[in-house]
Amino acid sequence: MSKRILVASFAAFTFFGAFNVPAALAAGPKSFLASVDKDNDGTVSLDEVKAYASARFQALETDKDGTLDAKELKGRLSARGFKAANADADKTIDEAEFLAYVEKLFKEANDNDDTLDAKELGTPAGRKLIKLLK
Repeated sequence: MSKRILVASFAAFTFFGAFNVPAALAAGPKSFLASVDKDNDGTVSLDEVKAYASARFQALETDKDGTLDAKELKGRLSARGFKAANADADKTIDEAEFLAYVEKLFKEANDNDDTLDAKELGTPAGRKLIKLLK
C-alpha cells in the first residue's frame, strides 16, 4: 500500500471515526436536500426547513422540559451559536428560539431567491444549518 493511500485512509478514519461524523453530514448538502426537500424540486424553502427543524427539535428534546440545553444539542452549535440562538440568555433554547436561529441561518445562506440549493447549503451558514439539524 502506498504511503499516500495509507495517509489518506488514516486521515479519513481520524476525521470520520474519531469525531463520529454521521454519514448524512459527511455526504453534505445533497444528503440534507434529500431529507428535507419534500416537494423534490432540488431546493428547500424556509417552510420545509422549519418543518424539519421542528421535528428535529422534538427528537433532540429528550428530557421533555420544552427546551434544549447544551447536553441535548450534543455539539450541534458552537458556544457562539448557542449564545446567538439563546435570545433570553437562560442557558436553554426553546422551540421558538431554535426556529428563529434556523431562520437566521437560512437567510444568511440564501442568495435572495427564498430557497436553498446544494451550493447555498455549502456556504458557512448552510453548513451550520446542516450541522444543527443533523
